[in-house]
Amino acid sequence: MVRAQQADAAPDAEGAESASAGFDDVLAELRERRLEFREQRYVPKDFVARLKQVGIYRAATPTRFGGDQLPPAEFLDRIERLSAVDGSTGWVASFGSALTYLAALPLETQAELYRDGPDLVFAGGLFPMQRAEPTERGFLVDGRWKFASGCMAADVLGVGLPGDEDSAGKPRTAVLRPDQCEIVPEWDVVGMRGTGSFDLVVRGVEVPREWTFVRGGPPAVDEPLYHYPTIAYASQVLAVVGAGVARAALAHAEEIGGGRAGITGAPKLAERAYYRVEVARAEAALRSARAWFYDLSDEVWQTVLAGDEASDEQNAHLRLASAHLAKVSSDVVNGLIEVSGTAPIHIGHPLQDLAGDALVPKQHAFLGPGIYDSAGAVLMGLPPTTRGFR
Repeated sequence: MVRAQQADAAPDAEGAESASAGFDDVLAELRERRLEFREQRYVPKDFVARLKQVGIYRAATPTRFGGDQLPPAEFLDRIERLSAVDGSTGWVASFGSALTYLAALPLETQAELYRDGPDLVFAGGLFPMQRAEPTERGFLVDGRWKFASGCMAADVLGVGLPGDEDSAGKPRTAVLRPDQCEIVPEWDVVGMRGTGSFDLVVRGVEVPREWTFVRGGPPAVDEPLYHYPTIAYASQVLAVVGAGVARAALAHAEEIGGGRAGITGAPKLAERAYYRVEVARAEAALRSARAWFYDLSDEVWQTVLAGDEASDEQNAHLRLASAHLAKVSSDVVNGLIEVSGTAPIHIGHPLQDLAGDALVPKQHAFLGPGIYDSAGAVLMGLPPTTRGFR
């Protein structure tokens, strides 16, 4: 009951209207700057500061530390809207939800983290996990980690350590200050090029045990968001980036359909039956996958608000719906390319860039083919077949 009362608090109408206008301004600025981010391969601090201003990086901060927790579906909607403008920025912003991981830190550590305010940017290079020598105070961290999306603007960084007896085998994350890490800008990709998913190098830094947490471990904060399945939420925020990218591809296809005739003299795209059919199919597929995805999120959130824990079956459905949305989103973009003639073969064509962006969520370990196997196993009463499924 306490959790439900905390979550029911809502901003006043004037504040909500102001926040909405601010978010629209951020989207407008992003349209002007997305090529800049792509070319430099990361979203810079000044734009991340804009995302802070509209609440992206306090949406998962504990209310006791000044956070404005959003129901997951509301946060997912914001990430989808950002991703429809620029997938890379949506991807970086999605890690505003990663503060749910930090809820597993001791309360004293969290108080130190949020000492300067609730808007905290956390970026992690979690793989490959590197063994850290135990010390009297904690762990001696040394190694190199990949895929630290958003690290260039992060306030704190995390690196992945293997599980141990104290963590019941679940992996740990060591939390460090940026000045304790070296960022190596190794990121040459065709999709999500602007995410700055660079490597992190740490050399012989002792991290106190209280500055490590178990990923998916029990939260030290008893607030609603931290009872929503943590790993499932981490999967959802990535999947919805793909949905935003697919929406951008559909918007392009619908706009271009009536304006370009083929160089062979063929009719405009919108005058070709196969093009109209593919656009309609893509629209139906994306809307259907989104509807299931958001409905499930609301269902599980209502379970949490009622003071109950999400069931294994609900977690499996969340993971399944996320993997499905990521795949459908990628399929939508590729299907539109197939019916768009020779235009998309050119470097820099919008659909080619969007296809690369849509590929990334689908390929992520949280959303890959193995998730279907684990979800199916759980739904039939068996243990999941992949580690870290919950």
